Order: sequence, then C-alpha cells, then structure tokens
Amino acid sequence: MRPTRARIDLARLRGNAALAAARAPTSRLMAVIKADGYGHGAVAAARALEASADAFAVATLDEAAALRDAGIEAPLLLLEGPFEPADLVEAQARDLTVNITGPEQLAWLEAARLPGPLRCWLKLDTGMHRLGLDPADARDAWERLAACAHALPEVACTHFARAEELDRPETGEQLERFLAATRGLPLALSAANSPAVLARPDTHLDWIRPGYLLYGDTPLPRNHPAGDGLLPVMQFESAVIAVREIPAGDAVGYGGSWVAGRPSRIATVAAGYADGYPRTTASGTAVLVNGQRAPLAGRVSMDMITVDVTDLAPVQVGDPVRLWGDDLPVGEVAEGSGTTGYELLAGMPARTPREYTG
Repeated sequence: MRPTRARIDLARLRGNAALAAARAPTSRLMAVIKADGYGHGAVAAARALEASADAFAVATLDEAAALRDAGIEAPLLLLEGPFEPADLVEAQARDLTVNITGPEQLAWLEAARLPGPLRCWLKLDTGMHRLGLDPADARDAWERLAACAHALPEVACTHFARAEELDRPETGEQLERFLAATRGLPLALSAANSPAVLARPDTHLDWIRPGYLLYGDTPLPRNHPAGDGLLPVMQFESAVIAVREIPAGDAVGYGGSWVAGRPSRIATVAAGYADGYPRTTASGTAVLVNGQRAPLAGRVSMDMITVDVTDLAPVQVGDPVRLWGDDLPVGEVAEGSGTTGYELLAGMPARTPREYTG
C-alpha cells in the first residue's frame, strides 16, 4: 500500500466546534461542511457533530442530498440557494432550508407549486458583492416571503469580506448595514464566519457559521491569540521512498529549479500534487521528516516531492513524513504555496485515502 493518506481525528473536530460554541455561548451553531467537509469527508463530519451543531450548511443540492441519503436529519442550509426553480421542489422534498440570495430566487419561490412549506433564509449583500439582496430591499423581500403560503422565512444573514483583517473597518461597517436593514424584522440574524467567531463577538448574533476553524487551523494572523486552542483535524502523511546523495552543483527535479549549494542528501517522498500537495509550493517550505523540519527541494511532481534532509539525523526509506498537521499548520504550507489553507483542505482529492479516528 502506498503510504500517502489523510488521517482525520473526529474528536478534534468536536473539540474545535466546542471552542466555537464557547466563544459565542448565546448563539446557535451552524457547522459549514461544504466541499466534502473541507476535504475531511462531509458525512463523517456531520455524524461527528450531530450532537453539538444546531444545523449544517453546504453549497449545493448534491452535497445536501448525499448527507440526507447517509441518514443525516439535522437542519441543512443550501448556502447558495436554488440554481433553478426545480431545485425548490427537491429542497422541500428533502426537508432542506434554502438561502434566498437574489431577486430571481425570490420570484421562483413565489411562483413555485410546492406540496409543503419550505424553510428559507434571506441573504443581504452588505459589502461582499457576491450574492445577496440589496439591504434597502430587505423589508420588501421579507414581506413577500411572509405572504408566500409555502415559504417559512426564519433567518436573515450576510457574509463578511475581510473579517480576518482585524485592523480594518469594513467588518464593522458591514455589520452596521446589516443591523440597520433588518431592524424590526421578525427574523433571527446570522453574520459571523470563522474569523468573526474567534475575534469579533459583536458579530455573533443569533447564529454563528464556522467553517474553516472547525478543521483546526486559524483564519487569523498566525500569532493572534484568538486562534489558540484549535487543533488540526487532518494529518496529511506519507513516507520516504528513496534517499540519495548528490554533489554540490547538481539540480533536483523538473526544470532544475533547485540546485545543491553543497553535497546534499535528498529524500523522495510519495506525495505530489495529485495527492493534494500543491504544485506551486516553493522550495524551502517546511516538511516534517521523522518529526524534524526539512525544506522542500525542487518542483513538486504529480506523485512525489523531494526534500533536503542533509541537516537531519540519517533518514531511511520508510521513515514517516508529515506534509501538514501537528507542528506544521496547513496555513503555513499554504503560505509557501501562494494560497490559503482553505484551498489546500477543500482541494484534497479523492485519490488520497482518509482514515478516521475519534
């Protein structure tokens, strides 16, 4: 068996959810498990969190259907709402909640012929400018939903564009617009994403919607104490499959982008971009070999990477390698890849086996 795998600790997932709930003790918790639970397995995540989350959120009807088919009965929100009128029929049949994010969706719902009620959220665009109704139209939209015989409006929500940038005013400005637009409406309110859950208690309102933080990496600057206590749920691991000595001046990997400045020992590891380790990762990015940091050396291949282990105690074929997880946050690896930990986790391919504990 190839040694590359993602080990998922569901006890840590529950612990991170408990941390989020403790930060917002008067709010209900909606766990965001879209993109296959940020690469961790949506069904496994939902089963682990059923006792602690008040609801779950996904992006698409297919994601929701997979959870319902697996026996998940908790309230389940479609964050992007319906993509066509027929989705409303399927959502009602599967007891889903839909986000109404634009005038077209509102009109579809009014015109729909549904055999029963459909729970809905109302999304307002307070500055993200991606999805959502104009805040000025919030009251009219709520009145139309309230007048619709098969619509059950429950919550108004918005989404922050820059909540992780704690020194900027935009989050506070968005919150003010949201509260002004919803004042007097008989709806619960939801605004806080992961960084706001951790560091902006004024945004917690009635529902919090943590996603990324549940999986154990901080969305805030790495040294900010609000992220303390989160534990990585995924250990992305492999093993050394070859070790070789190369002279100074020799290049390693495709394109010869890394050249040995001294006689060097190079370990080849069975993991590449087809396994979820990004091709854009720069030489020098840390990899843990036998628990010790060593720098990536050369371009990431489809199935393998090469690591400079010259300064480590002797490394042998079969020695364990951690690509991210304990002592090596996925966000740190993402910085060396020119992206975010969100992308690395959500992009974890099906080829990489998941092993569950906890």
